Amino acid sequence: MPFRDRFVLRAAAAWTVFVWAVFVKNIVGDPHHSTGFKVVHVVLAIVSVGFAFAIWTVASRKRLRERQTSRD
Repeated sequence: MPFRDRFVLRAAAAWTVFVWAVFVKNIVGDPHHSTGFKVVHVVLAIVSVGFAFAIWTVASRKRLRERQTSRD
């Protein structure tokens, strides 16, 4: 996988984590939103961060495989 592709995947994963972290921080303490709204969005955040972690892992794993292949 080219460096640019790995960079885009990692940037997207990092951006996802950043956006959801800021959003959750802002809504948890906000008294204007219902508990249901907060719970649903925290669950969405957890799922999205999980996918971001998976994307980062795939990009990293592919790089490790390429390094091992080039050494052989």
